[in-house]
Amino acid sequence: MFKGSFVALITPMLPDGNVDFPSLQKLVEMHVKNGTHGIVAVGTTGESATLPMHEHIKVVESVVNYAAGQMPVIAGSGANSTEEAIYLSKEMVSCGIDGFLSVVPYYNKPQQQGIVAHFDAIAGATDLPVLLYNVPARTVTDMTTETVVKLAKHPNIVGLKDATGDLSRLHEERSALGQDFMLLSGDDSTGCEFMCSGGDGVISVTANIVPDKMAQICNAALSGDFDRAQRIDSALTDLHQELFVESNPVIPKWALYKMGLIESPELRLPMVKPELNSQKVIEQRLEDLELI
Repeated sequence: MFKGSFVALITPMLPDGNVDFPSLQKLVEMHVKNGTHGIVAVGTTGESATLPMHEHIKVVESVVNYAAGQMPVIAGSGANSTEEAIYLSKEMVSCGIDGFLSVVPYYNKPQQQGIVAHFDAIAGATDLPVLLYNVPARTVTDMTTETVVKLAKHPNIVGLKDATGDLSRLHEERSALGQDFMLLSGDDSTGCEFMCSGGDGVISVTANIVPDKMAQICNAALSGDFDRAQRIDSALTDLHQELFVESNPVIPKWALYKMGLIESPELRLPMVKPELNSQKVIEQRLEDLELI
């Protein structure tokens, strides 16, 4: 259902802080042209934390319209309030999305039993498939494999985005969850190895910058051509790391701005543009890759 290279799409903004919908359309069309397998709209990289609900829904709806059925669109619907996540999910059903990505509740540090209850409630609120999202570096709370196994019993919970970067977790999860439960990497630095070790795909920040290369890596890995996948990925090792020298999506937005793909590198406060040294680092990488 959800396999291959899914871009964790940025939300472009104008200097006045409003969403830049023409640039958003240009980005979606670029991903269609370059073979990206799907889009995650308004996840962490899309600045979900600072988009009010009406804007969040409008961006998701716009991405669906721009994609025009040429690739699946997954909507970020996570919140640290179960009630809010359910409300947002229900509101986005009519947008024409193909599923939801819902993150482990952040800041309030729920128990594992609370995580189960949270996601069971969200998954039961609509008929659309749900991908769980575990990213303890941002949420503090780590969703255990045992918890995922419990949640996988819900018919609408179809997969997991694992952003731990711990490949031993993949083997543990695959063994416990079987082949039908989708496992996607949320860590670009280990994403290729994740797929070559049995993962189904990536939800990638790097795909914002080199969508063609990330799609090629996933196509090769899914077809069993691991040498080709690793060869393409090896040229992106530094890019994977340098896109995160400051909090995501600060650097990806700066890179897309320098590449001429968005009008402005504007972010919503409290995020601000990258430090001068970080700008120089990513600009040099883009030059090395002949992207600028």
